[in-house]
Order: sequence, then structure tokens, then C-alpha cells
Amino acid sequence: MITKKTKYALKALQFLAGFPPGQPVLIADLAAGENIPRKFLEFILLSLRKGGILQSRIGKGGGYWLALPPQKIRLGTVIRILEGDLAPVTCLSTTNYTLCDECTDQQLCGIRLVMIDVDSAVNRVVDSLTLADILERSEQARQMRQNVVDFAI
Repeated sequence: MITKKTKYALKALQFLAGFPPGQPVLIADLAAGENIPRKFLEFILLSLRKGGILQSRIGKGGGYWLALPPQKIRLGTVIRILEGDLAPVTCLSTTNYTLCDECTDQQLCGIRLVMIDVDSAVNRVVDSLTLADILERSEQARQMRQNVVDFAI
């Protein structure tokens, strides 16, 4: 599961995508607009800026904006910036590697060998999805909801 930090990051990115490219958005406006605690949001935005997802400017007229178009912001990149790698078991992790306590030979471990496939599948999916996909699916769901006729009495 992704943490609340990553969920907030994705919400913040969706919010920022609603503004013209390069237009700074104040942290206070973003925090209020997405109901994200401001201090927590500051940490998230700083991490995304360091990861090349956002740009910022301080002072009057400052704020944050997307450094890339939504179709170039991959979910896998955002998740890895905030969570580290996505390995399902620690012996596959590149950022938090540890040998499993119960493992006597990781080269023969069936669990590890199967989890390699799980790891590959998860990484392939999150690396194929973008912020543009989130925006598009959200808009499609919104349009479907508007077109639903409720005949309940």
C-alpha cells in the first residue's frame, strides 16, 4: 500500500495540473484546496521538487508548479521519490535491502523467486501510468456520474 504521503502527493499534483504551465500556486492554497496539512504538504512538495517533478519560486508571486507536463509524470517516479522502491519483500529492495530472517538460501527461495515476478509486474504498471491517466480517469468518472439518470422514487 502507498502511504498517506504519496496519496497527498498525487492529490497535490492533480491540483497543480489544473493551473496553466508555470503558474505558481501557493502552498496555503494547495493545502486548503486539497485538505492536506500544510506542514506535511511542505515536506512532500520539497521532495517532489528535489525529484524533478515540481519547480518553485520563493517570495512574492512564488509557489509551486509542475516541472513536466502531466503525461510525462510517471506514477512510479512519484512513488519512488516518496516511498523508495516498491519491492514486495525486503530481499528484492534496492533501497532497503535486508535478507529475510527465515531464508537460508535466497538463490533457492521459492517465495523470492515468485516475488521477482510480482515486483516486475507492479513496476511495469506504475511506470506505464502517468498523472495524465489519473486526470483522464477522474474526468471520465465525473462525466459518467453527470450522465447517470436516477429513477429512484
